[in-house]
Amino acid sequence: MLEKTIERSHAKMVNKLGISYKFVSPGVNGVPDRIHLRPIPKEHQEIVAKYIQFIEFKRKDKKPESHQHREHARIRELGFTVKVVDTL
Repeated sequence: MLEKTIERSHAKMVNKLGISYKFVSPGVNGVPDRIHLRPIPKEHQEIVAKYIQFIEFKRKDKKPESHQHREHARIRELGFTVKVVDTL
């Protein structure tokens, strides 16, 4: 069975519980194929936020686009922190 077939099947299962993103890190070899995000219980969200945050950088006075808002909302619904930062 092909790796991509196994990966897609696994991602489908994970998406029933949370979110599975394809992980691509240009310039860094050897990174894992996927990031799986599962819901964080309320009592653990503050602790997790100390170690994992999602940051969206935007040019000054620019706002996230609708597809970005959608993904940020999906991530936040699981209890993760998503920040939008204006660059100077």
